[in-house]
Amino acid sequence: MTLSRLCALFLLGACAITGIPEAFAAVPAPWEMSFQPAATPVMHDLTNLHDGILIVITLITLFVLVLLAIVVIKFRASVNPVPSRRTHNTLIEVVWTIVPVMILVGISIPSFRLLYEEDVVPKADFSIKATGHQWYWSYEYPDHGKFGFDATIVPTDKLKPGDHRLLEVDNRVVVPVNATVEILTTADDVIHSWAIPAFGVKIDAIPGKVNHSWFKVEREGVYYGQCSELCGTNHALMPIAVEVVSEQKFKEWVAVAQKKFAANPSDERRVVANAAERQ
Repeated sequence: MTLSRLCALFLLGACAITGIPEAFAAVPAPWEMSFQPAATPVMHDLTNLHDGILIVITLITLFVLVLLAIVVIKFRASVNPVPSRRTHNTLIEVVWTIVPVMILVGISIPSFRLLYEEDVVPKADFSIKATGHQWYWSYEYPDHGKFGFDATIVPTDKLKPGDHRLLEVDNRVVVPVNATVEILTTADDVIHSWAIPAFGVKIDAIPGKVNHSWFKVEREGVYYGQCSELCGTNHALMPIAVEVVSEQKFKEWVAVAQKKFAANPSDERRVVANAAERQ
């Protein structure tokens, strides 16, 4: 069992023992040394690749350390006052050229497979458009009545018990569990980046361009992320919160959201209103 899976099981077990909701495992933890528990197939594969490469790196480091120790001990000046004059060894040179190449090729195969999995979006159940602004996100659901809303950070003095500072937003993105969701990203000012560690998703939001990625969350809960591109003074105040619910609850939320956000002003007016409110 890999180190990341052991950490994930420990966190989930602690949540179960203490009665803390499982969704809390999607929040950064003090002294965390591994990834957050994976919530999507892509993140599972990413974690496995990371753990596999970590093993390879550790073995290489130990091997080099042993060689250095042999050189330092066996070939020190007190033991070998007359150094060897040998300059070439064809076999060694061939080995230390071929073996690293084989290691890199072995690593590249699963790496390219993972890149393909991340980049090629499977047939999606629906799409969500995320637009980055300085400094908040706005979202649109084009396949559910084309409603949209802004998601701004909840100030520290307005946090409720159990909320997470710098991670809570006033309007969460809501998606159904086990649904394949295509996320479309763009921006209206500078480059932002939509990222959620537990999803294995990090995609830039670039003005004048639409990028896409996807996720399929395997369990219900609330998952947090942040803008991962240095976008200005309030870069740290652009959290992302995705609430994953059952299919039935998602349908109920859509019905409410279509009415709640249908009366919102146009995108331009919403941007101006939010900017004025934060001043």
